[in-house]
Amino acid sequence: MQTDHKTALLNLLATLSFKLGDFTLASGKKSDYYIDCRITTLHAEGGRLSGLVLYDLIQQHIPNAEAVGGLTMGADPLVSNTASASAWALADHNEILQLSSELDLGDEAPDLPPTLIQGFLVRKAEKTHGTGRKIEGFLSPGAQVVIVDDVCTTGGSTITAIEATREAGMQVAGVLCLVDREQGGRAAIEATIPGVPFLSIFTATDVRAAHLALK
Repeated sequence: MQTDHKTALLNLLATLSFKLGDFTLASGKKSDYYIDCRITTLHAEGGRLSGLVLYDLIQQHIPNAEAVGGLTMGADPLVSNTASASAWALADHNEILQLSSELDLGDEAPDLPPTLIQGFLVRKAEKTHGTGRKIEGFLSPGAQVVIVDDVCTTGGSTITAIEATREAGMQVAGVLCLVDREQGGRAAIEATIPGVPFLSIFTATDVRAAHLALK
């Protein structure tokens, strides 16, 4: 993973998404801080960086993945930007191949193209009209996919996405989280999918430290 991308993403999260105060979380628990990752992932540069960092993690740790998806709406910008990052990587690769061919560079050109990653989103409830699908976008039974989420607290939304993905016949090959709040979510997810890698880009401790350092 390119360190500059990851560092820049952390600084944006610390600046835009992290707030100190008195908050009640979706779980009902109290907290002295709140992280609204959507402010960063829906930010033009934050979205770009999120996609690049997540795509790089997938390429490194889950190279057999065919698609990335998650529960709407926290996962929406992560899914879209990761899929787009894979398409840009493949386009850049093809341009290099074309240029190498024109310049007759031979073996100096890269020979393994980046993996194209498709996207899908999991609805919180099935549609009551049309196709009635709970999963929108990529859907291929047997496909190896990665589940993503922006913040992992109890792991509930991630587990909902995992279960819906499995019910649709796809195989969860990994789980990625932008920020792990370190409040039991990792353990719950790992218990749901034993042996499947769970990777968090940052912890809440990381984001808090960056926030305080930038003040």
